[in-house]
Amino acid sequence: MEYLTPGEKIAKIINYAVLALLAVACLFPFYYVIVISMSPESEVVRKGIVLFPDTVTWNAYREMFRESYALDQAYKVTLFRTIVGTALNLLITFMTAYPLSKKMLPGRSVFMFYIVFTMLFSGGMIPTYLVVQSLGLTNTIWALIVPGLVGAFNVIIMKSFFEQLPPEIEESAKVDGAGELQTMARIVFPLTMPVMATVGLFYMVFHWNSYFDGVLYISKPELNPLQVVLRTILLSVQQQNAEINQYGDDRLVSSHAIKMAAVVLTTVPILLVYPFIQKYFTKGAMLGAVKG
Repeated sequence: MEYLTPGEKIAKIINYAVLALLAVACLFPFYYVIVISMSPESEVVRKGIVLFPDTVTWNAYREMFRESYALDQAYKVTLFRTIVGTALNLLITFMTAYPLSKKMLPGRSVFMFYIVFTMLFSGGMIPTYLVVQSLGLTNTIWALIVPGLVGAFNVIIMKSFFEQLPPEIEESAKVDGAGELQTMARIVFPLTMPVMATVGLFYMVFHWNSYFDGVLYISKPELNPLQVVLRTILLSVQQQNAEINQYGDDRLVSSHAIKMAAVVLTTVPILLVYPFIQKYFTKGAMLGAVKG
């Protein structure tokens, strides 16, 4: 058994107390969001801050899943966009970053200049829309995926990761007779799981939380992503409450509860995925960090 001096015991107690306070500070916003999503409007207005609701109501969630809102279809669209879009993002980013990590690549600096240039200057909303329209992608699910197929910052992160891999790994594969594609697919790719998890999480969160491109490129209700539908629900509830306000709070669906329920419905899926890739994410963030 490890022997601790009185001073070390006090320091350990203080450390645990500080960590416990930090844990409470991190978890409290999630708890508060859930509580408000299940609290009636009258109680939120009366108390201001509700920590322990007197009455628990599921009206906000019932309102969110009303058949007229087609929230299930929005989930399908967003899930397809997130899964397929993230997979394509990672594939294109990998295929872009790997050759750029090779110093012998002809024109490497020119390619890197144009990639970094896009981080500083974009084509603008109207030219981007015209390009998407000319490609026939408007009102298709691909309008939500193709315009953001690769991110310059993510390419730089992955490129930096490849540059830190020991060159002896690839050299030994070539000595054994492996070509460039075989080396990339069988040797390099299995080593990229940390940075893949890191960049993949960035792309996943981007796709899951995207709102504006759904408004810009999609006019068919059945193709609206989750964030657009949640925004529509919130505006509809606010208008409904304004129309029936004269009947009293009992008939109102709490706009505060609707907002928090929307946060719960959009946050929980990401929270369920993150623990499975946390180990790779932390390692990839360290190894793939951009060098100064």
